[in-house]
Amino acid sequence: MGFSQFYVLFFLSIFVGTCFTSPSEDQERDRITYLPGQPRKVGFAQYSGYVTVNKQAGRALFYWLIESPTSRGPQSRPLVLWLNGGPGCSSIAYGAAEEIGPFRIRPDGKSLYLNPYAWNNLANILFLESPAGVGFSYSNTSSDLYTTGDQITAEDAYTFLVNWFERFPQYKHREFYIAGESYAGHYVPQLSQIVYQRNKGIKNPVINFKGFMVGNAVIDDYHDYVGTFEYWWTHGLISDSTYRILQVACDFGSSLHPSLECMKALKVAEMEQGNIDPYSIYTKPCNNTASLRHNLRGHYPWMSRAYDPCTERYSEAYFNRPEVQKALHANITGISYSWTTCADIVGNYWADSPRSMLPIYQELINASLRIWVYSGDTDSVVPVTATRYSIDALKLPTITNWYPWYDNGKVGGWSQAFKGLTFVTVKGAGHEVPLHRPRQGFILFRSFLEKKPMPT
Repeated sequence: MGFSQFYVLFFLSIFVGTCFTSPSEDQERDRITYLPGQPRKVGFAQYSGYVTVNKQAGRALFYWLIESPTSRGPQSRPLVLWLNGGPGCSSIAYGAAEEIGPFRIRPDGKSLYLNPYAWNNLANILFLESPAGVGFSYSNTSSDLYTTGDQITAEDAYTFLVNWFERFPQYKHREFYIAGESYAGHYVPQLSQIVYQRNKGIKNPVINFKGFMVGNAVIDDYHDYVGTFEYWWTHGLISDSTYRILQVACDFGSSLHPSLECMKALKVAEMEQGNIDPYSIYTKPCNNTASLRHNLRGHYPWMSRAYDPCTERYSEAYFNRPEVQKALHANITGISYSWTTCADIVGNYWADSPRSMLPIYQELINASLRIWVYSGDTDSVVPVTATRYSIDALKLPTITNWYPWYDNGKVGGWSQAFKGLTFVTVKGAGHEVPLHRPRQGFILFRSFLEKKPMPT
């Protein structure tokens, strides 16, 4: 090698070394060393940061990975992606901070305490704020916030996964599952479909996808409406006359948007229900929850923006603290607005929302993926009756008849196994099952991962 060639290669190596980082360096940059208010040094690793999903538009999604405790072997446990719905609501606010994450936020909005039923005890949990505009996720193209919908959300989430696995190659061939609730009843099967279809024909798929689980999930517009009105009536929340009007005025088989008569009937139904928490009808609302509700746009006019127990307020206090954002490597671009649990601008301008997920269910059932659907039975927003009607529409053969499952000798709920799908109810749980029934939610998740029926 000549003298000049040597120096060319030498300086090139320096340039490459300074412009490109290895996956391990990227991981270390995302490592969380300590969260403000954390109760003590924890026995598991955490990472958070941004993954770019569209360079041209400047769209980047924020994630938070919480690994299993080192004593339980995180390297041998599966990876689970958790998504919350809305659309426009944060998986950090709900999934991580008040449902399945290892920490809960105290009322002071400053200190944390441990959740004994955190799902990272069973799997490595990856929380994603999606789409751009939700939580800490952002876009440098403002028009993106007005044109978001199901399709772009699924595509961006898939791009996120592909790029994230490059940053965390140790997870590339790990068993991978997707889980979520509420409007993630759209996100989860749609992303599952993309992953499944793009894995086809690949000898060693980048994503070792095994199945999905959804809770209190929006599945099919027609059956969701029918089942919701029936739940209101059978649980004594509305009058006989209002129930009859809703059945006639709200014809969702032929119209994408509810008629004026339907909207009037829904308004009457809301007045008849009074100041209850519709997401958990037997628990006390946090102060005047009803007055804080914002109706979801489009064709779910009865659905509030998000469940609003007081814990939501603790999240907004905690995640807006500058020291917390610094610890999470969040808000690195100096977003001009405060972090919120739900982004109204995203939900209010939602561009596309297919009426039914049932065709996707059928495709993925035929692909022999593991599919579990669960339902907290005190939720009146996406109630158990709506989910049962949707599942019934699939016309799946029954493998195991309806049976009670138990926790410490007490009925925890009921379950039925169909060919290709398992349905589980959780007794006394509202819209967010792991919030209201954390122990039972933990048992449910464990059964799903182990591919075992609910304990009898």
